[in-house]
Amino acid sequence: MHVMRLIFFLFLGVFSQWAFAALPIQHWQTPSGTRVYFIESRDLPILDISIDFSAGSSTDTREKSGRAAMTLHLLDLGAGGLSEDQIAKALADIGAQLNSHFDQDRAGIALRTLSSAREREQALDIFRRVIQHPEFDAKVMEREKARAIAGLSEADTKPGNIADRTLMKMLYGSHPYGLRGSGEIDSVSALQREDLVNLYRSLYSAPDAVVSIMGDVSRAEAEAIAESLTKALMQEKSAYSLPDVAAPIADTKRIAHPATQSHILIAYPGLRRDDPDYFPLLVGNHILGGGAFTSRLMEEIRQKRGLAYSVHSQLIPLRKKGPFEIGLQTRKDQSEDALALTRKVLADFVAGGPTEKELTAAKQNIIGSFPLRIDSNKKIIGYLAMIGFYNLPLTYLDDYVKSVEKVTVPRIKEAFQRRINPAGMVTVVVGAEDKK
Repeated sequence: MHVMRLIFFLFLGVFSQWAFAALPIQHWQTPSGTRVYFIESRDLPILDISIDFSAGSSTDTREKSGRAAMTLHLLDLGAGGLSEDQIAKALADIGAQLNSHFDQDRAGIALRTLSSAREREQALDIFRRVIQHPEFDAKVMEREKARAIAGLSEADTKPGNIADRTLMKMLYGSHPYGLRGSGEIDSVSALQREDLVNLYRSLYSAPDAVVSIMGDVSRAEAEAIAESLTKALMQEKSAYSLPDVAAPIADTKRIAHPATQSHILIAYPGLRRDDPDYFPLLVGNHILGGGAFTSRLMEEIRQKRGLAYSVHSQLIPLRKKGPFEIGLQTRKDQSEDALALTRKVLADFVAGGPTEKELTAAKQNIIGSFPLRIDSNKKIIGYLAMIGFYNLPLTYLDDYVKSVEKVTVPRIKEAFQRRINPAGMVTVVVGAEDKK
């Protein structure tokens, strides 16, 4: 076993060095201050471009919750003199695709197109219009508001959504991370076209943009593409800043619901994307509850006692402290037992850390699955956009496996004790057991 493990780690080390020696990340700034990240890859005639702005849901206010998501959503529903149907048809004609991504920190839109001249130029023309000249048509906006409100009305009846919404409010209080990205029915109903235009003009600026490019183009072509996509944006840097996250007030809320199962969520503000404890927490979380059927929570709660079909923990790193969360579903009549055991397993893990056996298994699992995370251009440009947006080292992907290998039991224990306070967590139980 020792020899096989040694061969395994040697193979992955060689793989990592080979993969990224062939795909070096190039980085520069445009004259207007846009940060650009580029990987030249000639293997396929495909070009992927992503542009991200600090315009996620944390830029909303309680009164205008949902504004940032609606702004991003409407970008390609009419822009630069083209209707949404014309945009969709022009993209379909050349086999190009537009996709958006959105969270508390980021609002981004990505283009995938063939790299051949005709297809690329037509796709880039549409992409430029969408990014630089969105129209925010009032009729389209009212239609999309109605759709969003219908979706929110349905979501507000589902126990999982109720639990998540309640948890984030408890976890973050008045901090913008506590706002629901899709907004609330009242706030979305009150949105006006001017709200979207004002957010776009203030946050979709060239100095705040991060452009990620990967594919079948040269450095000179990538420079021209990045400049053309951002030159018509506002040229002043946004004054928006995000406040720090405070520790929550420990509390448990039990919410009645007719669902047959209880939905239980436990959380604490975890870590920043650039946190020095990132890798010890990543590996530790895998051992605790992120490693599916091999995790400690799964072993104690499901395998040994049958208190839940599944249980998981996750870390969501953000610009400020993102949530560390444990979630499970269980029968109503055993929800209190499941909750008590979950809390005990967490407290024991934070106090004592993992075993060497658990650490070895986790490293093998994380490192062994890493090649699957970077086996396509689409996956790699996702990492490229993340590296650019959060100002991570250009060697992040190169260093990933090495950083996991360096994690030790003491480092995991120390990191969890620094970052996670089991006694200070917030808890939500939706579908709590009926007490008669």
